[in-house]
Amino acid sequence: MNSNYCILQIGIVFTAIFSCINFSSYGQQNKNTMNNTTATQTGYAPVNGIKMYYEIHGEGKTLVLIHGGGSTIETTFGRILPLFAQHYKVIAVELQAHGHTSDRNAPESFEQDADDVAELLRQLHINKACIFGFSNGGSTTMQIAIRHPEIVEKIVVASGAYQREGFINGFFEMMQHADLENMPQPLKDAYLKINNDTAALRNMHDKDAARMRAFKDWKDSDLQSIKAPVLVMSGDKDVVLPEHALKMSRLIPNGELIILPGVTTIACSVHQQYFLSFK
Repeated sequence: MNSNYCILQIGIVFTAIFSCINFSSYGQQNKNTMNNTTATQTGYAPVNGIKMYYEIHGEGKTLVLIHGGGSTIETTFGRILPLFAQHYKVIAVELQAHGHTSDRNAPESFEQDADDVAELLRQLHINKACIFGFSNGGSTTMQIAIRHPEIVEKIVVASGAYQREGFINGFFEMMQHADLENMPQPLKDAYLKINNDTAALRNMHDKDAARMRAFKDWKDSDLQSIKAPVLVMSGDKDVVLPEHALKMSRLIPNGELIILPGVTTIACSVHQQYFLSFK
């Protein structure tokens, strides 16, 4: 099967499911779907000073899933992971301070997250992998392709960004006032189900917000250095502007693009309530 067709197929399935999410029943839908798959392996790996949690589902070519900000494996991928596990060896991870994974005495960054995922894959003896990242996980996925190209076969970047201009108008102003009280309840509930520690939840939230407030533009040459096939995905009313997704797909030498018309629910399905609370 053509490799570009493979990443296109992954992307279409992912967005079709995300575009149908009813946020009010999101937590229950994810719980029911995740119950239909059982991880063949779960564990923690000592990675760059943290205990990094991962799950392995299914068999076949390796597909790594990287969740969005404020999220867990279940909240980002709960509905689609069982489908991927029918065709791939899925390695789903939780990043610094998220879900089951511990924190370190350092700020979060996309570069550090990329290094953490790359080190985990080395410890799991994965030489090459397809990588699918959503939202902040999409930006982390691009950093893996930039910093660790030797382990990347192809990537899908859903609602990721590389420059501040790529976000909707007012995004960074809203982040200046980010508060745990405004975080979507399903995301808080999912974290506390894993780690019933409100101080740790606040720490994750505050580190996520601080990362975005401090976000600095990457160079165009960073994206131009990515040699792997890349599928860039966005909704036309996403938190990441479709113009930015187009720009990324054109900068990346082997980049392709999907824009879903009329869709507000790739990144917005998770974050819309959070943003609207600051209007």
